[in-house]
Amino acid sequence: MKFNILTIFPEMFEGPFGASMLKSAVETGALEISIVDIRDFANDKHRTVDDYPFGGGSGMIMKCEPVYLALEAVLGGRERDELTTVLLSPQGRVFDQTVARELAEKEEITLICGHYKGVDERIRDHLIDDEISIGDYVMTGGELAAMVIVDAVTRLLPGVLGDLASAETDSFYEGLIEGGNYTRPRSFKGHDVPEVLVGGNHEAIRRWQRRDSLRKTLERRPDLLEKAELTDEDKRMLEEMRKNRHIS
Repeated sequence: MKFNILTIFPEMFEGPFGASMLKSAVETGALEISIVDIRDFANDKHRTVDDYPFGGGSGMIMKCEPVYLALEAVLGGRERDELTTVLLSPQGRVFDQTVARELAEKEEITLICGHYKGVDERIRDHLIDDEISIGDYVMTGGELAAMVIVDAVTRLLPGVLGDLASAETDSFYEGLIEGGNYTRPRSFKGHDVPEVLVGGNHEAIRRWQRRDSLRKTLERRPDLLEKAELTDEDKRMLEEMRKNRHIS
C-alpha cells in the first residue's frame, strides 16, 4: 500500500521511516511512502502556510490553499475518491486496532498533518474523507500521529512481519490484551516459566494463553470486554475469575 504524508516538517520522518520494520517494508515493496512538503505549494516567497483567524482570537490557522494544491499534486489528475484522505487532529475519531485493520484494507491513504491552532475549516469540510486522533490530548502537530498510524497499519500488511499470525496474537487485535510471553532461560533468579508452556500439550497451552489474555484484560482494561467477541469458553473463564477475585 502507499501512504502520502502532507506535512510542513518533512525532516521529522527521516529517522523513524529509515529503520526497523518500516524500512524493511519499503525495501521489499510492501509499502511506499511519499512525503509531501506543504510549503512547496505556498503562493508567496516566504512559503507561508498559516494566517490569523477571521473573527480574532489567539493562534494561527493552517491555510487551505497550500493543502488543496498539495492534494491535487498527489492525485495527479485522478478522482478524489480513488484514495482515502485523512486529517490528523484531536477532533477525529480515536485511533485503535480496529481502525488500523480498517486502514490496512486500503490501497492508498493520504495523511494531512495539522499544525498551529488548527486548520481552515474548509479543509475539514471539503478535502478529507476521515479525521483521526491518536488520543485525547493535544500535540504540536500531526507528524507524530502520522508515524504512529503508518507503523500500526504497516505491520498488518501481508508479508511485512513474515508471519501474519504474529500480528493476529498482538494485544487489541481481537479486542483483548495479549497474554504473557516467555523465552529462555526457563528459570531466572528463582522465577520459572509456567509449567504448562513447556509441557508440550498444545490444547493446554492454548487454554492457558487465552485465560491469561482474559485475566490481563479484566484486570487492566475491563472496558475492552464490552466490545470483544467472546466465546462461551471465554465467558466461563471470566465468570470464574470474577468469583475468585471478587471482580464485578
